[in-house]
This record gives sequence, structure tokens and C-alpha cells, in this order.
Amino acid sequence: MLPSTSTHRASPGHLHIQKWRGRVGLALVASLSVLAGMTDAIGFMASGDFVSFMSGNTTRLAVAISDGDSGLTIRLILLVATFIVGNALGVVVSRLGGRRALPLLLSIAALLCLAAWPFDTQLPALLAAIVAMGMLNAAVEEVNGLPVGLTYVTGALSRFGRGLGRWVLGERRSGWRVQMVPWSGMLVGAILGAVLEHHLGLRAMLVSGLFAGVLGLLTLKIPRRWQLGYMPR
Repeated sequence: MLPSTSTHRASPGHLHIQKWRGRVGLALVASLSVLAGMTDAIGFMASGDFVSFMSGNTTRLAVAISDGDSGLTIRLILLVATFIVGNALGVVVSRLGGRRALPLLLSIAALLCLAAWPFDTQLPALLAAIVAMGMLNAAVEEVNGLPVGLTYVTGALSRFGRGLGRWVLGERRSGWRVQMVPWSGMLVGAILGAVLEHHLGLRAMLVSGLFAGVLGLLTLKIPRRWQLGYMPR
């Protein structure tokens, strides 16, 4: 069960609901992380650029600047800026959709299907996928008070490592273990994405889009009040 600061006052019924809310939330996080990992692997293998891992693109940007490569510098600045715009759009779509996951995930699905379109150049497809991954971060922000990331796992690994350190020192809080959920999901998704890209190339984005749409439909089974707790305010 995921920890909460108020569980010691809660009734057994409330604790049971909280446990299931946490389990469903983590299942959603795992699924969305698979989507992020799949999409990032497809985009990276097809174009050489990350579509969700902006830390990597930022490091590449610094190297491009130091090398005086103006073309790559401009391209990477565009990618990072597009990701920021995607995050902003995710919050807007989430709010306009009544903080329900379905409108957000259907928008993401449409963008990923667009990214599979055979454009004359890869850049439009890449930008569509990056906007989608930025928007994805608005789908789940926390589960039972624990912060989670969907399109990046450095924070998850950091929180896991710090929790492990506290556990070694004798603290027995267990929430830090759930940080392996988004990391594992992204790893599995990236493996799937790599396999798909080998066979389909950038058209594999269509699989990501269909997966996002299916996840959106599945969220209809999640109670409304739980979704309100998962998504950013």
C-alpha cells in the first residue's frame, strides 16, 4: 500500500479504497511509461533525436554549441522548446477536458498517428511526437501523494536511490520502491519500440498512437475522483 500522512486516522474502508487507488494509479503510470519508452525509442532510432528525454537533448545542445554547429543547435533548441509547449498544452487540454485522462490521451493518440504520416522530411513527425510526449506528463502527476514522472526516469532513479539510503539507515518507509514502476515501464516500452522500429521505421509511431488511444478508453473505468487525484491541478 502506498503511504499517506493521514492513514493512521483513516477507517478500514478508507484504507482499502486508498490501496486500490494506489494500485490503479501505479498500473496507469506503468502503462503510460511503456508508451513513453516505446515512443522515445522509435523516435531516437528513426531520427537520432530524443522525443521525451530532454536531458539528453540538452546535453547534445551544449555539445553542438561548443562545436559551433549552428544547424544542430537550432534544431535542438526547437526540440526542447517544442517539448515545453507540449507540457503546457497538456495542462490546457487536461483542464478543458475536466481533468479527465480520455481527452488528453486521445489528443496524444492523434499526434502520434500524425507522426507516422510519411512526410517529406522527418522533422514534422518528430515535432508531433515531442508535443505528444510533453502532453503525456499531464496524465499523471502523483499517486497517493507520491510524485511520479512519465517521460523521464532520472528523478525516479534518484528518489529510489535516496529511499534506499534511508532504508539502509533504518527508516522503513516503503514509498520509494514504487519509483521502479515508471523506470521499468520505460525500459520495457523502449525495448518494444526498438523492435517495432526495426520492422516499421517511423511508421511504428502508429502503434504508439493506437496504444495511447486504448489507454484512454481504459481510463473510463477509473473513478472520476481518483483521476482528479492523479492529474495536475
